[in-house]
Amino acid sequence: MPLKRWIDSANNAIEGILTAAKTQRHIRYHLYAAFVVLMFSYIVGVTKTEFLVIALTTLFVIMAELVNTAIEVMVDILSPQLREEARIAKDVAAGAVLVTAFGAAIIGYIVLFPYMVGFFQKGFYVAVHPNDEIAVLALIVVMIAVVLLKAFFGKGLPLRGGMPSGHCALSFSIWVSITVITENIIVSVLSFIVALVIAQSRVALKVHTPVEAFLGSLLGIFITYVLFVLFNS
Repeated sequence: MPLKRWIDSANNAIEGILTAAKTQRHIRYHLYAAFVVLMFSYIVGVTKTEFLVIALTTLFVIMAELVNTAIEVMVDILSPQLREEARIAKDVAAGAVLVTAFGAAIIGYIVLFPYMVGFFQKGFYVAVHPNDEIAVLALIVVMIAVVLLKAFFGKGLPLRGGMPSGHCALSFSIWVSITVITENIIVSVLSFIVALVIAQSRVALKVHTPVEAFLGSLLGIFITYVLFVLFNS
């Protein structure tokens, strides 16, 4: 079925990200950096255009690191013995990451430095954001947290098991966002039921254990609630 093939393809792609996060510490460093940069951008209140530039730049750095990892693995397969050509291929791929990261640092400096100056001049403050922007940030942070935790525990696939359940984390994150944005008890209850059904299905299909589903749900709820409290007060 087309849907099943699409899900399998998506799982393979996400598994590639997870494998890179498990095996490549630089990927994990980039994910940590992405979290810090995105949170700082929200705290100081960058504009939507500036945030888009920061987000795209961060994605390019992570993408370059993923491509570099793929090239290194392919070179090791094709040339397990020491060869000058293999070294050059790896060095060039690593150079591409370095150039991308250097460019990202310059862009980050240009965009964020004025805010950093204002941050230290005015003292600590947290910018207020619309609920829809907070909901988007919550999904991004939850996804980063799921990838890092799955890489840490090293079990399961992103869409097929492992600690914590990504489906549960994202579905309950969406439930919290819907509840805060709509302020409608009926809509909140309906979205909660949907999230609960998703969690139950992961356990019923034996994709996740009850503990993995429960902790994934708590993760999504906790992160999303904290972000709404932080940026909407």
